[in-house]
Amino acid sequence: MLLATLLALGAAVLHATWNLIAKRATGDTYMVLWAQFFMGGVVSLPLIIGYQAIWGMPWQAYVWAACSGMVHLPYVWLLARAYRLGDFSVSYPVARGGGAALAAGAGVVFLGDHLSGLEVLGIGVIVSGLVLLAYGATAPNIAMALAVACTIGTYTTLDSKGARVSASVAYVFASGVGTAASNTVFGLVTGRRREMTAMLRGNLGRATVTGLASLVTYGMVLVAVRHAPVGYVSALRESSVVLAALAGWRLLGEGDHRRRLSAAMVVFAGLLVLVVGH
Repeated sequence: MLLATLLALGAAVLHATWNLIAKRATGDTYMVLWAQFFMGGVVSLPLIIGYQAIWGMPWQAYVWAACSGMVHLPYVWLLARAYRLGDFSVSYPVARGGGAALAAGAGVVFLGDHLSGLEVLGIGVIVSGLVLLAYGATAPNIAMALAVACTIGTYTTLDSKGARVSASVAYVFASGVGTAASNTVFGLVTGRRREMTAMLRGNLGRATVTGLASLVTYGMVLVAVRHAPVGYVSALRESSVVLAALAGWRLLGEGDHRRRLSAAMVVFAGLLVLVVGH
């Protein structure tokens, strides 16, 4: 359990960091995110081929990875819109916290996870903090962030199942390839080939670094969910919302920081209850 806790907390820091980079980047936010996940897929492809050739992974794991990749298409598109519409210190916490709550429920319903009474209380406190955080935000901003939350809850559940079926962290490479493939096909079909090429030429270094960060982040999470319930891991990882609130205030100059920081601390309190309750 200690391993799962440390992995989830480490993933929180990395995840908040690359999302902040995406929020601050210039240009089309979807293209910025696409480049990141594309480079993650480029790195993942030879790794999953090599792993398959040497050790092999059950075919069912690739099915879950393909399904996750498809869900990552609306996730990336909606996340880009959420960052364009509203403040980082609102969009990120609502999306991530809402996704964690949905993943916790889905883990119980579909994966046979069990949550104690204190863990349920902790998740409830987290949701309360998110409601406080969302107060005063525009309806389109909240709606978009909640839509992102739905995709997060869905792909977290799919990937948790895939990681358990594969019994290997290498599943993250299959998921990375699936995400890169779905978003690349979408970009090409919608006539963005020139934009995609220009984005890679001008931002290859940043895309590679953030792509690797997203792979490492999600790899840590998928290892964690093999040792703890999905709800526990996904909610603990959302300690990143505190970092997001701080970053929105200090780095992006977003207003109403006292309420947002207070709300983030309520979320953090819920995370502590979650950890104690397990």
